[in-house]
Amino acid sequence: MTWLPAVLSLASVALVLTVLYRPLGDAMARVYTSSNHSRVERGIYRLIGVDAQAEQTWRAYLRSVLAFSAVGLLLLYLLQRTQQWLPYSLGLPAPSEHLSFNTAASFVGNTNWQSYSPELTLGYTVQFAGLAVQNFVSAAVGISVAIALARGFAYRRSGTIGNFWVDLIRGTLRILLPLAALAALVLIAGGVIQNFAGFTHVATLSGAEQAVPGGPTASQEAIKLLGTNGGGFFNANSAHPFENPSAWTNAFEVVLMLAIPFSLPRTFGRIIGDDRQGLAIASVMAVLYVASFAALTALESAAMGTAPELAGGAMEGKEQRFGIVGSTLFATTSTGTSTGAVNSMHDSYTALGGMMPMLNMMLGEVSPGGVGSGLYAMLVLAVIAVFISGLLIGRTPEYLGKKIGPREIKLAALTILVMPTLVLAGTALSFALPGIREEVAGSSIGNPGVHGMSEVLYAFTSAANNNGSAFAGLTADTPWLNIALGVAILLGRFVPIVFVLALAGSFAAQDRVPATAGTLPTHRPMFVGLLTAVTVLVTALTFFPVLALGPLAEGLR
Repeated sequence: MTWLPAVLSLASVALVLTVLYRPLGDAMARVYTSSNHSRVERGIYRLIGVDAQAEQTWRAYLRSVLAFSAVGLLLLYLLQRTQQWLPYSLGLPAPSEHLSFNTAASFVGNTNWQSYSPELTLGYTVQFAGLAVQNFVSAAVGISVAIALARGFAYRRSGTIGNFWVDLIRGTLRILLPLAALAALVLIAGGVIQNFAGFTHVATLSGAEQAVPGGPTASQEAIKLLGTNGGGFFNANSAHPFENPSAWTNAFEVVLMLAIPFSLPRTFGRIIGDDRQGLAIASVMAVLYVASFAALTALESAAMGTAPELAGGAMEGKEQRFGIVGSTLFATTSTGTSTGAVNSMHDSYTALGGMMPMLNMMLGEVSPGGVGSGLYAMLVLAVIAVFISGLLIGRTPEYLGKKIGPREIKLAALTILVMPTLVLAGTALSFALPGIREEVAGSSIGNPGVHGMSEVLYAFTSAANNNGSAFAGLTADTPWLNIALGVAILLGRFVPIVFVLALAGSFAAQDRVPATAGTLPTHRPMFVGLLTAVTVLVTALTFFPVLALGPLAEGLR
């Protein structure tokens, strides 16, 4: 009986995304190609001293991205460190220095990793003036970088790739803000709370007293999902009934996470003038997503073990109101889109089932990936796939009329090497350094042995991929993990952006090469299959050894 609701749930989500694909993708393309600026936008440009008509080189674009993100990092850190003096602080003290750094890095890096219980650590001002703001602008940064790479393919003999400040402001005001406002209203109608009520003390059924927090949840929930951010207003995240009350809000939240990432390939196709190319990229994303969802649902429904057999499935750590299918659909979506939101505890999944969300992230989160980051990561993999095919036939590879030479393939290779380097190095150092090993094993890992290895591996995979979800058995609020994961988040976010923008500049400087009989068609099923295979093989070759030490060892023993 599991497969019927699984197929129906997947078909329902696919139907909605299919309906949204063209209008949302076209609307986003118009946002980034229009020459008109609204009155509000012109006012902002004057305020920050930006010439909206002047385009930037890739280096200038990169400097703007890094400067803007650095200022956001500093401001969010200061907001947390001065929390006790801010209005609506709820009487909460300032978080520690290392936790404040981790949280600032996490939200600026579109990761939203949380080493703390939000409702017990941060007041409303930090939540909506700090975290919610970064949910908007960090997502807009990701979309801007993807659009800059799309312009690199579209432009000819150009030394520029657009204007970051224009892209940032338009993405925030024209796309994310109106969509988030609409989504928040739907969530409020569905029962998600939105207030400034503070803590309400209620009597429980056992006669004890419990403090129930309120807060502006729906507004933050909407952008956390639309912007593929993931940070929950409550510690239980989207498993909390105040954030995700029912089965239909669960399905709606899945759609929110997928809407922009699955529509951006259409935007890409419109910008380069070939809708078929965008459809090919979206098809690869869809194939990977469906395969992951099917595998995870099968593993969690197999009922391996005495307790799961008695329950009819692996229901530990899952909400009854969502069940296995609602949980696996959400988990596949959140780890495939760099959202990191959870409506079930991934740490409670079966050993091999818990490996699937990890694999989604290890793919580089391209199924369909985060807002912007999924598209530019997939385009980098497309460059590598075309390069491999060119080697097979002994021809200079070309993608979308742009030649892939030594500079381009080096930049593409460096882009995909950043994440596995951070994951493997962070995990290894956590167990190799004597002082750190004792801290991790003694204070952080709740399940020693093979599963503890999986918990640390998942944490660094989540951080380096800018996801933010976690195996809940790991206590991450320690100096080492807060700092190490914060550094992994920043490097995992911004080092690939450096290479992607450099790649955009390199392609933009080229003229377009006319297609010939030897040109590989990159809009046909054969290329979709090639790109899918390259994406999976790069991951398998990189991470299989470490997976054999963690979830594979646990699941196969």
